[in-house]
Amino acid sequence: MVPRSMNPKTTDLYRELSDQVSVSSITHWLKEMIAIPSENPMESDARPGHREQEIGEYYLEQMHELGLTVASREAAPGRPNVFGTRAGKKDRPSLMLCGHLDTVPTEGYDDPYTPHEKNGRIYGRGSCDMKAALACYLEVARLLRDADATLSGSLILCGVADEEWQMIGSREIGRNGPFADQCIIGEPSDLSVCPAHKGQFGLFIRTFGKAVHSSIPEQGENAIERMARVVNALSDYNEELASREPHPLCGHGTYSPGVIRGGDFASAVPDYCELEIDRRVLPSDETEQVRRDIAARLDPLKQEDPGFRYELSEPSWDIPANDLPVDSPVVQSLLNASVELTGRPESARSFPGATDGPHLKTPAVVCGPGSLSQAHSIDEFVEIEQCVRATKMYLRAVTDLVAW
Repeated sequence: MVPRSMNPKTTDLYRELSDQVSVSSITHWLKEMIAIPSENPMESDARPGHREQEIGEYYLEQMHELGLTVASREAAPGRPNVFGTRAGKKDRPSLMLCGHLDTVPTEGYDDPYTPHEKNGRIYGRGSCDMKAALACYLEVARLLRDADATLSGSLILCGVADEEWQMIGSREIGRNGPFADQCIIGEPSDLSVCPAHKGQFGLFIRTFGKAVHSSIPEQGENAIERMARVVNALSDYNEELASREPHPLCGHGTYSPGVIRGGDFASAVPDYCELEIDRRVLPSDETEQVRRDIAARLDPLKQEDPGFRYELSEPSWDIPANDLPVDSPVVQSLLNASVELTGRPESARSFPGATDGPHLKTPAVVCGPGSLSQAHSIDEFVEIEQCVRATKMYLRAVTDLVAW
């Protein structure tokens, strides 16, 4: 789809601000944020270095200094969502620039919180995922402040807790706001414009047996052997998914068996086995349909083995798919900006991972600096040039959608 032409009324403002993007400002903010540990505690208790409190306080301070009206609200103790607003008229469309404050853990990463710059890249945990985008948002706010730009609609900057685990931050925002008409999420997409992505639905399949000493296995019922039949029954599930109607951007849904656990020691026939699966769902998929798909494949096993019994857990992951129409103004604005900045044709794509977007209850598109292949790596980096280009793309969206 060819992007719509730019709005000539805001082109002059965009070009004026775009020429003033400061590399030194962006890299300064990014390095300062990398130096603030904000590892997601995952299943552990939040504590200094393993929470968003310190990085949230920093981001609030920066937004306040840039003239934004700031607020903070905890999704959990020590785990704030933070907001900064440059207000426009309440009856005009608003735009949110949203990013998560947390990072993945640093095991195996040598000196992850000492940012360093080399060959046009900035290295450090969170540089790519996704403190670079947070720095770009601040640069957009700085440019608007320095130009004393008047906005017709409000611009909201949003730093979110816990994207890397259960997304409690974006779920809290989805319940309590703030809300906007459209949103950009700066996850590392190599600046591809991604209005859609698959959802992630996970659950546990459990099989049961009868434990006896392994020297008399014929007197027991082996839960692991029963799980082997489960795995076999699901082995062609991806072929079935590939035969269904694809999404125009996301393609087909997928299934993957990820983790299996069973038995306590080799000298006992196991009476319990558990398989964790990952099902990537399309915007049109219903989670109950996933459960029905699995049941349709496993129920026939009861005919082969009268003692066969299985259980499907409640979801271990339930992240909805995202699907913003390609002709949405924010998508078109970002596509236009990409074409103008690179001179290359650009089409909307699907983002490979799942994001906070669907939980925010604000229509969202993913577009951010950095490569997903660098996110979570032990040598994480972001290209400075991409940060500059991202800032200009966000400026394009701001001037198109909420500038006076």
